[in-house]
Amino acid sequence: MESRRTAVIKLDTPEGANEYLRETVEQFNYCANTASEWCWHGDDGYHVTSKAKAEDALYGQLREDTELTANLVQKGIRQAVEAIKSGVERLKNGQDTSRPTFTADTAVYDKRSATFHRDHVSLSTVDGRIECDYILPKDDDTPPTKYVANENYEFRRATLHRRDGDWYLHASMLKEDDTDTTTGHRTVLGVDLGVNQLAVASTGRFWSADEFNHWKREYEKRRGDLQQCGTRAAHDAITGVERKEDGRFEIFLHRVANEIVAEAVEHDCSHIVFEDLTDIRENVPQASWHHLWAFRRLYEYVEYKAEEHGVEAVQVDPRNTSKRCSTCGFTHDDNRNGEDFECQDCGYQNHADYNAAKNIGLQYLRRRQNADVGGAPVDVRLNRGTLNVSGEYDLPAPSEA
Repeated sequence: MESRRTAVIKLDTPEGANEYLRETVEQFNYCANTASEWCWHGDDGYHVTSKAKAEDALYGQLREDTELTANLVQKGIRQAVEAIKSGVERLKNGQDTSRPTFTADTAVYDKRSATFHRDHVSLSTVDGRIECDYILPKDDDTPPTKYVANENYEFRRATLHRRDGDWYLHASMLKEDDTDTTTGHRTVLGVDLGVNQLAVASTGRFWSADEFNHWKREYEKRRGDLQQCGTRAAHDAITGVERKEDGRFEIFLHRVANEIVAEAVEHDCSHIVFEDLTDIRENVPQASWHHLWAFRRLYEYVEYKAEEHGVEAVQVDPRNTSKRCSTCGFTHDDNRNGEDFECQDCGYQNHADYNAAKNIGLQYLRRRQNADVGGAPVDVRLNRGTLNVSGEYDLPAPSEA
């Protein structure tokens, strides 16, 4: 069970900080308005409602145009896209609307652009980090002190506001109970990425890459045929093919991302764990550049979609996740043969990607344990029951399907 609260916290800003905070929100609004203008008209006459597409088109330019950190630039773009989505829905319903504009003195922060403490916050600005103390009621039972001072409430994200010359944080806070009503633990969802199975979750849910691979081959063939023509018309046609390709793949990846997040929410998972994509080419040598692009894009989609549900997407070191037995821990190259996994020690057999997904979840648990992070125990969610960091399997409660 969880409890969400919004704590409105007045900030005590240090001398000279107001100027930098004002400039920060001005540049944040510049990012949002630039993205709104581009998304409203689109690059091909259609409204753009894809955060990833908007970031691909605008991120580099806005990083050069502003002094904001990468995360604040991304947040400005994403805020605009969300507003564009609302406008498009109004248009679909026959309601009048216009391009969203952003003029309020606000900026959106998460734990990458702000460090939240119980008595102060460190905020990224155009002049580096600025620390601001909280001005809170002394009564511990009075909001927002009631939530800010309570260690059981975790800061998730916040919006910086300026009102009547003062600065406030509208902080979204989440309280997790120590126990879960079904398993007694918080759980994580491990996800393995691959060429034949685009994604496999530790719950046993598979997302086939057949559709993706089919259209990849189809569009490669179309481009190849047009390139042989060598005419200007053929070149223009290739541009059209690439636009359709991007659109089709984005729709497909959005659907998979939505289903992965839904899987995590359905199983009360606090985190969705992927392997680190930095060296994904070495870990999945058979993957083409299309697959590598899809892996990264899928993670981006899951990351921001999960955030809206209070779930965090993280990456872990993928070493040995494909060779390690998720049941006994024995690690050997011979354990995996293509999509088949058979432990050479205990004899455990299963689909290799499913075994890897469980190991990816376990890798996060080990990292969390090594970091000495307190709080409720965390397990990997399986198709039935959970798996803890010691490799112990817990069956679901009798009432669980």
